[in-house]
Amino acid sequence: MYKLLFVCAGNICRSPTAEGIMRRLVKEQGLEDEISIDSAGTSSYHSGDAPDKRSVICAAEHGVDIRNLRSRPVRAEDFAEFDLILAMDSMNIYDLEYRRPHGDERYSHAQIELILKYAPEYGREVPDPYYHNGFDRVFEMLETACQNLLAELKNKNNKKG
Repeated sequence: MYKLLFVCAGNICRSPTAEGIMRRLVKEQGLEDEISIDSAGTSSYHSGDAPDKRSVICAAEHGVDIRNLRSRPVRAEDFAEFDLILAMDSMNIYDLEYRRPHGDERYSHAQIELILKYAPEYGREVPDPYYHNGFDRVFEMLETACQNLLAELKNKNNKKG
């Protein structure tokens, strides 16, 4: 099983939205047994919190239910467990590399990338909508990136098989 982890700062806006979008896409394509999805934050400030209401509403308007997701901080084990960690911005990348345990080969497993690598037409970073109210735009960016990422994962899998 291929494991994806979406990461933003608080895990209440961008990363749970990406998790919800990818869960919907994976389910629509019947790939639940092949791809595992989770999200986390580089901060523990919101640990245990539901996604921001504005993210929940925006996602619901696009047919994605993220109401039951709960924020959690990135854990050391994530670097060993996940194949690909998708950060929303360069500060998340910095924080992830800072948190990655060093000196133990297990924790070097996860590849870390900016999610907009899969939707470069939107730039390099997904802006944090928490302060700027850009929830619809962020949803659009993340949906495109998730669609392209899933297509790439399926293409890689088809080449293996």
